[in-house]
Amino acid sequence: MAQPTVKKNPATPTARPGSGPVTPAQRTARRKALLHWIAVHSLGVAAALFFLLPFAFVLLTSLMSDQQALTRDLWPRDWKFDNYLTVWETPGFLTWWRNTLLYAGLGTVLSVASSIPVAYALAKFRFRGRRLSLMLVISMMMLPPQVIIIPMYLFWAKQMDMSGSLWPLIIPMAFGDAFSIFLLRQFLLTIPDEYLDSARVDGCGELRTLLRVVLPMAKPGIAAVALFQFFYAWNDYFGPQIYASDNPAAWTLSYGLESFKGAHHTNWNLTMAATVLVMAPVILVFFFAQKAFVEGVTLTGVKG
Repeated sequence: MAQPTVKKNPATPTARPGSGPVTPAQRTARRKALLHWIAVHSLGVAAALFFLLPFAFVLLTSLMSDQQALTRDLWPRDWKFDNYLTVWETPGFLTWWRNTLLYAGLGTVLSVASSIPVAYALAKFRFRGRRLSLMLVISMMMLPPQVIIIPMYLFWAKQMDMSGSLWPLIIPMAFGDAFSIFLLRQFLLTIPDEYLDSARVDGCGELRTLLRVVLPMAKPGIAAVALFQFFYAWNDYFGPQIYASDNPAAWTLSYGLESFKGAHHTNWNLTMAATVLVMAPVILVFFFAQKAFVEGVTLTGVKG
């Protein structure tokens, strides 16, 4: 005998699996999750403010008048955007800018181009003395530049007669950088050897394998190394002070900013405007390349 079909009332809610009154344990768990979310985001906001407030102070001070910059005011009464034009037209500032671009740009290209083959050899070749070579690279990272500055200065200034220029800082970058070699080597270890073996089977030599296979896959690591080197050269104060201090035509922004501050020690608005102009390119470069930078730094620690 067929069972009668019971029709469900659409207005009657259907019970969901696991639904029911919320237990005290569930309330406690939700409360803990909410408090954890608030604590984590509060710390993130506090850390962001800790780093952003100094930049905001510098930016706002750069837009004040000479008189207001000497007060405790934190907000400009009259926005003086012409402070940046005054700084830009200061004699020598454009020269410092050009020298810094030459030093940072050319130095980064030479350092990365010379470090890639060494890192590739240390990561993918098996040869006698490989571990010793890697230990030498790591030991060079631990060596402070102040230790070798005297013999280097005697060589470049006395023997090569290059004092008063930036070439003693640029030329050595064409022979590799220990930190760049180590960072690139760590990244190249993450590239499977099967790709290289396939290229060799297809008839590619080591140079062609490096150019056609390894470099396209190593773009994040190369970008990270290039950014590190660019930031180092852009902010370098010690090197230009040693080699270019006696020639104002060879000063960089980092060294020239000290001279600018001494000449305008009472004009804090102009000093802050000059500081913003020095920081702006670095901030913009990092802003547009941060994805590749973070990816490259993250992947360099995958394999040892």
